[in-house]
Amino acid sequence: MARKIVITSGKGGVGKTTLTANLGRALADLGCRVVVIDVDFGLNNLDVVLGVENKIVYDLCDVVEGRCRIKQALIQDEHKCNLFILPSGNVSASSMISGQQIRLVINGLDGVFDYILIDCPAGIDVGFHRAVSCSDEAIVVATPSVPSLRDADKVITVLKSYKLDKIKVVVNRARGDLIMSDKMMYPKDISELLKTDLLGVLPEEDEVFLSSGYGLCKGSDSYKAYKVLANNLVKNTEKIYDVTNKYSGFFGSIRRSIKRGI
Repeated sequence: MARKIVITSGKGGVGKTTLTANLGRALADLGCRVVVIDVDFGLNNLDVVLGVENKIVYDLCDVVEGRCRIKQALIQDEHKCNLFILPSGNVSASSMISGQQIRLVINGLDGVFDYILIDCPAGIDVGFHRAVSCSDEAIVVATPSVPSLRDADKVITVLKSYKLDKIKVVVNRARGDLIMSDKMMYPKDISELLKTDLLGVLPEEDEVFLSSGYGLCKGSDSYKAYKVLANNLVKNTEKIYDVTNKYSGFFGSIRRSIKRGI
């Protein structure tokens, strides 16, 4: 059976959709069969992040309403043959779609894939509940900012009422220079604040914003961080990518000074 994981956040703009796409790619690199599903009908961008927006013929709404089979709506990633996307539908049709209908679609993919990643709308409105009701596990994405952490805490409280198998936190856009200068919280402290285990830490890096449709460069810090994150998910390890490493010591202090000056 596939692991059905909803990827959510309390606040918009924290990198939830980008994480869904790049985690899907990282899992595919490990040989896993992965499908990413966009259930954010209002602000659907997963197809754009993966660079397949011009390949869409059918979408999730078409599957639910019986206009096509699931297989017809799936789009294979150009660079990874074991990664697929099921794109979202239009906003007007989404109001008529229930969590039960989406769950039936996801169950139809259960025996085909190892991982089903569900990109969820931010917040705790109806779209959130619709996505979470189809999942067995949850990843909450948060950045080291007070508004993001406050909203993440609210989301985690609601997620616990669903009695999911696992709820984990990913700290996104962590800056090692600010952490070393005591101007940003350590990821471990964020985990303790949210009373939720840490699955991974991702650095703030321009590479992420330039990678849409192509994937991350293998030499980048972000690529390495996603590799650690995917391994934690697959192998149940607890290794956390150290975003402060290159800002430690004498040369690290020089890097911090340069970073502040940019």
